[in-house]
Amino acid sequence: MWNMNQRTRDPAPEGETVTLARVTGETGGDLVLRRVGAHYEIYSNGIFLMDTRDGTSEREMVRASLSGLPAGRSHARVLIGGLGVGFSAREALDNPRVSRVDVVELEPQVIAWHDDELGEAAEYVHRDPRCRIHNADIVAWLAEASAAAKPSRYDVICLDTDNGPDWTVVENNNRLYEAAGLEQLVRLLAPGGVLSFWSANAVDSFEELLRTRFGSVEVAEVVVARGVPDTVYLASNPL
Repeated sequence: MWNMNQRTRDPAPEGETVTLARVTGETGGDLVLRRVGAHYEIYSNGIFLMDTRDGTSEREMVRASLSGLPAGRSHARVLIGGLGVGFSAREALDNPRVSRVDVVELEPQVIAWHDDELGEAAEYVHRDPRCRIHNADIVAWLAEASAAAKPSRYDVICLDTDNGPDWTVVENNNRLYEAAGLEQLVRLLAPGGVLSFWSANAVDSFEELLRTRFGSVEVAEVVVARGVPDTVYLASNPL
């Protein structure tokens, strides 16, 4: 699923701006890739979504999730919802405990851009033999995967597909943050595994829901260069 993080802040003006590509996205909007100086930006319908300048909170989400695994856990399998500019996948692949990373990305053009302009920012994550990119809608993909008689299990599942539980890309994505969606995710979570969500802001009702389903819930604020802190939810030990 494409990471649609507007992150409540605007890109910093710097250097010459060049529009590299303009296509119609899977959600029907105008999807644009721009280069501004040495960095890349993605817009949808004129709204800034993400860039390659930072990635602190995406990386921290993955790092904290892996740190929350039981001591001695190795050969970890990681599922990431949203390829974006590749920072989450790169953080997982750089961790010596990880043996496989599956990424579910809605936008085929975002995947294609990683062969060209976006590839260098995250060191061409899709070319790593441990990484598999699935071009699919995350809601549909999770429903199918969790319905399997013997579903594949992941040690870490990181969802960075929306701006948060109360600010989804499309209406259908709200299923990811409801009780039924959590049940699907739990079915794909290995014993002792960690489930994490990225959000542009704290959502108390979502935290409360997590606490009704998991024995351990942590909420971390990640300071970013511009705007309010991002929020990362970490849940483990399903009840």
